Amino acid sequence: MGIFSRKDSTPQATAAPAGTGLATLTGDYTIDPAHTSIGFTARHAMVTNVKGSFTEFTGSLHLDGDNPAKSTATLDVVMDSIDTGNTDRDTHLKSADFFKTDEFPTMTFRSTGAESLGGDDYRITGDLSVLGVTRPITIDLEFNGAATDPFGNQRVGFEGKAELLRSEWGLTWNAALETGGVLISDKIKLHFDVSAIKNA
Repeated sequence: MGIFSRKDSTPQATAAPAGTGLATLTGDYTIDPAHTSIGFTARHAMVTNVKGSFTEFTGSLHLDGDNPAKSTATLDVVMDSIDTGNTDRDTHLKSADFFKTDEFPTMTFRSTGAESLGGDDYRITGDLSVLGVTRPITIDLEFNGAATDPFGNQRVGFEGKAELLRSEWGLTWNAALETGGVLISDKIKLHFDVSAIKNA
């Protein structure tokens, strides 16, 4: 697949007009996995951070610029696509100690509410399902802008972050350190960089 899903041979991207806001972008969008990242950070051994990501997922957005509260988002993540840059660690994360990917192959998010915080800042709440457990989560988003790419796709971009306690989804495996504390933090930081294409 090329850099973008091709629609035409337009040679260069065109930015949306200055001052374009969500009101002019109302519609349905499909998340572009090739230009979207879903990552996480966990504290390791009380002294450093381990970062990882999920490389396979699908998702959609419905934007309502006139009434952001009516905007929605969905996301389905393939848990076997977890990647922390270390094969042994990834294998452990897929095992029964953590995500049990054989039994629970997908993590899902379904939004339940959205609100404008002013300017380019938004907040979306929804249900995150992991290991068969569904709990609410809040994601803070920044609207990064809109553009028409070189092949005629109308794109929007958002950057987001959230924090959660993994124990609330049954992810409780850990190991005690001789110096005190535990090997893996309960708090996990999530970060998103989303590019979505408007549906034809």
